[in-house]
Amino acid sequence: MICLVVIALFAALFPPPEVCTLDGFTITHVPANVGTSSDFEYEWEEVTFHSRVWETTAGDATTVDLSLKTIRGDRIADVESLREFLTEYHEKDPATWELTPQRIGSYGGYVTDGQAFYFVEPGLAAELTIDRSRFPQEALLATAEGFHP
Repeated sequence: MICLVVIALFAALFPPPEVCTLDGFTITHVPANVGTSSDFEYEWEEVTFHSRVWETTAGDATTVDLSLKTIRGDRIADVESLREFLTEYHEKDPATWELTPQRIGSYGGYVTDGQAFYFVEPGLAAELTIDRSRFPQEALLATAEGFHP
């Protein structure tokens, strides 16, 4: 009987994380204290983005805490074509954009301060950004590990 009470108390204090999806991807981890989420779908250069963005509003200012995106398009053939596409999309100088290759789950990708992206399969990739003034890089990486098809 005591074991059942302890289990019930543990379950009440530490509920399982809410699992949700975005464009066929499971989201199993989101940092605590992110704001309200909104979903968007848009296209750029024949590549489709599905995005979930968490924002916090304080007074007249709204800040993006976290964004998760799926990226779908024929231009995404491998991890290097993904990097080239995102370099163009984010208007980065490829000579100065400091990216570190990194495995995210079982996928090859890149990370930089507050951003991670990875290649899933031809035509499919994911990208995440986090507000580094509020959340550590480890929160981004933990969220990336929990965002997968």
